[in-house]
Amino acid sequence: MASRLAISAVAILGTFLASGCAESNRAEATASGNGNGDAPKVKVTVIEPGPSAQKLAQEALIKAEPGEIIEFAEGKFDFNTTLSLEDVERVTLRGKGINKTILNFKSQQQGTGGEGIKVGGSDDFTLEDMTIQDTRSDGFKPEGITGVTMRRVKVEWTRGPHPENGAYGFYPVLSKDVLIEDCEVYSCSDAGIYVGQSENVIVRRCRAERNVAGIEIENTVGADVYDNVATNNAGGILVFSLPELPKKNGRSCRVYNNRVYENNHENFAKPGNIVASVPPGSGIIIMANDEVEVFNNEIKNNQSANVTVISYLATDRKYNDPEYDPYPETIYIHDNKFEGGGDKPAGEIATLLAPLLGKEFPDILYDGMVDPKKLVDGQLPANLKLYIRNNGDADFANVNLAAIRAAGLPVVTRELGPHDGEHPSPPAIVIEGVE
Repeated sequence: MASRLAISAVAILGTFLASGCAESNRAEATASGNGNGDAPKVKVTVIEPGPSAQKLAQEALIKAEPGEIIEFAEGKFDFNTTLSLEDVERVTLRGKGINKTILNFKSQQQGTGGEGIKVGGSDDFTLEDMTIQDTRSDGFKPEGITGVTMRRVKVEWTRGPHPENGAYGFYPVLSKDVLIEDCEVYSCSDAGIYVGQSENVIVRRCRAERNVAGIEIENTVGADVYDNVATNNAGGILVFSLPELPKKNGRSCRVYNNRVYENNHENFAKPGNIVASVPPGSGIIIMANDEVEVFNNEIKNNQSANVTVISYLATDRKYNDPEYDPYPETIYIHDNKFEGGGDKPAGEIATLLAPLLGKEFPDILYDGMVDPKKLVDGQLPANLKLYIRNNGDADFANVNLAAIRAAGLPVVTRELGPHDGEHPSPPAIVIEGVE
């Protein structure tokens, strides 16, 4: 997962005019906006399917100009190398619609790049209206971009869930002003939609299904995740902070108005990845992240636990990062609709906690681990606590994992009273030009 964050970006994609020309010809068009000559002209390069498409696509991206639109026509394109763009501003790469323009990378060979589309340092980049299939690695990987939009794009592996599938569908990292909307992603061996070490992020109206993790926000500051559907993954939505990364300690995330249900798929991640430890049947997991608000979601029938709040220390993984804070703090879970779930817990969590919790786990599961350096009279200050309010008849358990590890004491508390309170909402994410 996070160990694969290193991204180099180069340039290559395509062009060809969609006006019935022979596929070996290349043409360019310009558009003047309002047609009166006042608006700056926009270069539009179009690529048609065919045996020359990859060569033409690479040429088009190598020669891309600021503000250019590179458009793939309707049809299926077969590529055997990564398509890349580097350091060109305001480029739009678009197709004619999901399932209408299909870029297939099944023929990628070792050493030819693993991603489908890879973009670096190209601010105000847009990818829209296409399907990306069967990449060796990630579907779309942008890095180091201010202003990156993914809109109406599907990423999938057509053989279905498999540990040799690419890790991520959408994989923006080290970026700012990230918008992912109306996208779909299926069968990633890690996270379908992953945003890492970034700032000012919106993920909305997307669907993530049959992945190990549906949507993951990691080591990111400022994210709104809303109006999405996460179903039939091993874990639905993850909000994580991990150690030993260039950008530390994610915070300020709102997860709301999502449908997170029946995330009971087997975990098919490669062993050793942090996501491989996600228990199948997990709805929402908050790990080591701060200032997280989870509200107005429909969370149901996730068989291990609908919502889990844990410290990184619960993973038993060693780390060497003095700047890393492994504890989740200032968490507020409220006004969600819970239904079912917890009836068939799986993975290591089931082995560890079943003797304490019984055969059924609660809707909201908390490991109870807090930073001992921050305690005042044995309690966390109010501004750092986990608060839970107005979730109907959702049940709760604090398993007090620190006490279990220190003295083997099985101390489970189920009372919500100590967690009755509220935190102010993190600020809404605003991206210039995005409603």
